[in-house]
Order: sequence, then structure tokens, then C-alpha cells
Amino acid sequence: MTPDRRAFVRLVGGGAVFAAAPLGGCAAGPDLRAAWHDPGAGETDPRRRAIAYGLLAPNPHNMQPWLADLREPGAVTLYADPERLLPVTDPFDRQITIGCGAFLELMRMAAAEQGLEATITPFPDGEPQPRLGGRAIARVAFRPGGARDPLFAHALDRRTSRIPFEKRPLAAGLDLEIRKASLGGVTASSTVDPARIATLKALVYAGSVVEARTPAAQHESCERTFIGAREVAAHRYGIALDGPMMEALHAVGLLTQAALERPGSFAFDQSLAFLKSLADTAQGFVWLTTPENSRAEQLMAGRSYLRVNTQAAALGVAMHPWSQTLQEYPTMAALYAKAHGMLAPEGGRLQMLVRIGYAHPVPPAPRRGLAAQIRNA
Repeated sequence: MTPDRRAFVRLVGGGAVFAAAPLGGCAAGPDLRAAWHDPGAGETDPRRRAIAYGLLAPNPHNMQPWLADLREPGAVTLYADPERLLPVTDPFDRQITIGCGAFLELMRMAAAEQGLEATITPFPDGEPQPRLGGRAIARVAFRPGGARDPLFAHALDRRTSRIPFEKRPLAAGLDLEIRKASLGGVTASSTVDPARIATLKALVYAGSVVEARTPAAQHESCERTFIGAREVAAHRYGIALDGPMMEALHAVGLLTQAALERPGSFAFDQSLAFLKSLADTAQGFVWLTTPENSRAEQLMAGRSYLRVNTQAAALGVAMHPWSQTLQEYPTMAALYAKAHGMLAPEGGRLQMLVRIGYAHPVPPAPRRGLAAQIRNA
């Protein structure tokens, strides 16, 4: 009997494992999601209050790559944290730039809620290529004014739903309403056609398989995956796997970072089976395309994604990005070309691809908090 098989028998055969293993994860400890509770409360600087909302934005692998410089009065200069990049799966920092765009849009909305106009100037020192390097991502000037954004009322409801969706179709027209939230310069498209959904289900799952079977790419994800309440509390970024079942699997050695990397292991096989269940329950897809692939367009794609994700939350629709096939590393090249041929046949750069549907509410992802995102006070 293999070690994984013996551990599995222990897990399902002895109720004591389930009864005892989760206790450590359920013990009292810091609130991993404290940043979501009344963001910016007690802050007197309106820029810090706006940043407290911005750091709740969606971002790749929940790396939270934002560093805000506040040395200039009345402004925020945003940089990407060089320690929080994804050099294998995001070799040109495109996805990190999209995450910075989402941060900027939510920060802008939060400023407007305070009666301030936040004017975003992308890449004030020029667009860095092929990597971001140390240049500023954006300079944001704050001044009185700014119209309140109705979407801001749903900013704290926005989620990334990494769970199976309900197997019922979306109400007619909801995907079109979601698309309307996108900003100019970014084309939002969607489908709820069953035949096309089936094709896209196969595409996105194929992307997950390629990534899982590309050792460097899988390692990059696995080393940013934290299992159980203690690990999640110690990091507050990356992919969080917490809850009683995860604690129990971790306790008997079935679910570890090393096991997730190892083809043929229980964890590796079950992670792919779980991803297949996510793909199979998609009730539609939304994708964002830009005419070219400039850094400014990547930022705009991120701002648009924040808006369509928030609009989905306002409409009661769950959303889950699934953009592996849009990544630029060599083993993904064939699926990258296939995705663009299917979804951008007339040209342009696919920036985001997400599945949509109905799902029960999920908790927000952990955040490191405001202090971790400030470069200079």
C-alpha cells in the first residue's frame, strides 16, 4: 500500500482524524480578514483610507504586489513590489500589472466616496519593458471633487469564487449587464451559449493541466499555497487552503506543498479533479480584450476587471478568473494561440478570461493589511 493510500485509509476510516485535526486551525488567533472590516477606520489621511480599500482588489495568486509611496503631499505613487512577482507564469509581469490596475480603480472609487477626485497617470516615467523593473506604475493626484461611483456600494461584496457553481443557467441578460461596467479602451465580451461554454470549459481546464504538468509553473503556485489556519495566518497572501477538511488532509500528510507538486500523488490528482469540477460548472464566460498590449492597456484591463467583478457581485453572480491559457510561458503557447483564435479572431490581446455562474457566498481572501502596502509615509 502506498503512503498516500495508507494516509487516505486513516483519514476516512478513523473519525478521530476529522475530530481532532482541525482544532489547531480553529483556535483563537488573529483575524486573517481584518482588512475587510471597515477599511481605513481611524485613518486621518484620505489617501490612506483610499489605499485601505485598494488593497482589497483582486490580484494574481493573491500576491498583493502593491507598494504605495506617500512622500508627495496630495498624491500616491504606486510601485510593484519586486518580491511579489510571478516570474514563471507571468514572465513579463502582465498579470501583476493588471492587478495594479484593479488596485488603482478601487482606490479611485474609495477616494470619490470621500469627495476627492483621484487622477491616475499611468507610468509617469515611461512604460518599462519587458519587465516592470523599479519604475512607478502610476502617479495618482488627489484633489477635491470626484463623482461617487454607484459600484462602490458593492466593493466589500466582491469575491473570487474558487468553488463549483450551481448547475443552473444565468438569468437572461446578466452577462450583458456585467460587461457594461468595463471602461473605454477595453472590450468586454461574454457567452452563455451552451455549445460555446462547453468549448471554453475544455479550454480552461486544458490550461490547468498544462500548468500542473509544467514543473516550474506548478512549483511557483505550490510554494505560494498555504495550508491550514497557522500557515495562512503566518503569510496572509498567496493561495489559502484553510478549513476543517484542509486541516485534516494536511494533518495526515495528504495535502502538502510537496504533494501538490508531485504528479500521481493524492493531492496532485485531487487538485486537478477539483479544477475539472470548477470548469464543468461554469454557466458562462466573460473575457476582456485590449487592442494592443501596452502597459497602459494592461492597467486599464485591471481597472475594468475590478469593475466587472464588482458589477457581478451587485447582480448576485459569482466570478472566477481562469486565465492560464493567456499566459506567455513556452509550454502554454499552443493553448495561448488557440484562446486568441477563439476569442479574439480579429486581433487584440486577451487580458482576462473568467467563468461566471451562481454560487453560495465565500469568505474574502486574506490580506496583509495597510502597513504592509505603504512604501514611505
